[in-house]
Amino acid sequence: MRSQLKRLLSQIFSFFAANLGPLGLKTGFCYPFFYCNSCPAATSACPLRALEVGVFKKGYKLGSYKWQLIMLPLLIIGFFGVSVGRAPCSWACPIGLLQQATAKVARRFKNNELFKKIGRHPVERYARYIKYFVLIALVFLTTAFIGFMFTDVCPVGLLTGAIPTLILYPNDYVPNEFFLIATVVFILFLVLIFTVERGWCRYFCPVGALFAPFNKVSVLHVSRVPEKRFWEECLDCKACSNVCPMGIDVQKLDRDPECILCGKCVDVCPKNLLYFERGGAV
Repeated sequence: MRSQLKRLLSQIFSFFAANLGPLGLKTGFCYPFFYCNSCPAATSACPLRALEVGVFKKGYKLGSYKWQLIMLPLLIIGFFGVSVGRAPCSWACPIGLLQQATAKVARRFKNNELFKKIGRHPVERYARYIKYFVLIALVFLTTAFIGFMFTDVCPVGLLTGAIPTLILYPNDYVPNEFFLIATVVFILFLVLIFTVERGWCRYFCPVGALFAPFNKVSVLHVSRVPEKRFWEECLDCKACSNVCPMGIDVQKLDRDPECILCGKCVDVCPKNLLYFERGGAV
């Protein structure tokens, strides 16, 4: 389980790196993961907020400041996506770390008969496309034609931005008209991550939606030994699939967009049939 310790240390480092604002460190870059620049300690900008500002009222002429706001998060996500796929979701994202902390509770629900039936139902796979709808409809289209929407009701914005600000500066904090809606969304977010392991990552995270397609082309990915050897030696114990926090059928793994490269399946395989592959080399 050495890789899981490395992953935990990476997540802790990323969390502190994302909150160096009190030390006077503020950058003009975007986080390569899901976090809120409204957090009083935030070091960088939320990639989604930068995209929203960039597309707001269609103000993105080539060479303009708003065009740069669109390109910056996309280039950052693209760089990490091509390099390591969706790995930032499990190795860097503070919200991923939060869901890792709630996973033990979520696994109890996973073993419930009702939740087992829901997890096996064909509609569950289609539910994973909701995050692409959130990205396209709420981050891009709604912002471009109506106004800001997603980050006004974002549960992570309330968790890391509104609540800390309310605690630190209670006399200066003035909730906007979306505060009650955001509070309801936040409560639903908590219910989700305590009942479904990595529920936010699976179904709703728009940053995950940005990263997911890069799994098909990323330099780093989880792979299997050659097909013939795999099926000859595989014990069909399902240990890899059972331990997967994203609910992937790992035996059929083929650069699945849902894979967050956590490495749990690699660690648990008794025959060492899974491994991290870099480029084309084993």
